[in-house]
Amino acid sequence: MEECRELVIHEFTMGDVDDPDLYAAQPLYEWEKSDFGQWVMKHAADTPTWHRMADNLSYGYRYTITAKFMGPALTEMLLRKS
Repeated sequence: MEECRELVIHEFTMGDVDDPDLYAAQPLYEWEKSDFGQWVMKHAADTPTWHRMADNLSYGYRYTITAKFMGPALTEMLLRKS
């Protein structure tokens, strides 16, 4: 049985704005079109998801992108992150 792991693969912060998801669209799009983002989109077990959380230190928001990887793709992802 192959190991499956969900990893945080990218994160960024957003200031306190009226519609943070609207302002986050550009960095999310840029990440998805980057070489690394395209590799993740191709090799992830499921479609990566993004999450918004309040960032109490900056009074803004922190966004993370998570993805699940299995087998050889998991091994390669762990090597890329180290």
